[in-house]
Amino acid sequence: MSPTIIQPSAADYNEITEVWEASVRATHTFLTEKDIQFYKPLILNEYLKAVSLFCTKEGDAITGFLGLDNDKIEMLFIHPDYRGKGIGKTLLNFAVTGKKASKVDVNEQNEQAVGFYQHLGFKTVKREPLDTSGNPFPILVMEL
Repeated sequence: MSPTIIQPSAADYNEITEVWEASVRATHTFLTEKDIQFYKPLILNEYLKAVSLFCTKEGDAITGFLGLDNDKIEMLFIHPDYRGKGIGKTLLNFAVTGKKASKVDVNEQNEQAVGFYQHLGFKTVKREPLDTSGNPFPILVMEL
């Protein structure tokens, strides 16, 4: 059974940020503790409210979330306890088919995410040497 996708409220932002942090710690091994602590308040206080946000839940727990800006996937994170259960694919399919998303930027060093998007039809069209904060984390610009 596919997870249900809902639109969270601002009251869910703390839990969504916890999902982000757990996911990043499991997949973004190139980030230091200092990096995570730099991005965490940005996620909570700026980035979540800058996108159309959707999430999946199991019971009362948020298991993953998706942030969209028009036709671009700005964020897609799955809690590590729920990885490999189809949540990422469900959120991605929702973004592509339901919201007409066709673009995503991915940290090049997050090889699992790069492979995930490639497996689902995305191709790299450009490489940026720095992330949007100017940090040396190369970004792959990918499109369907």
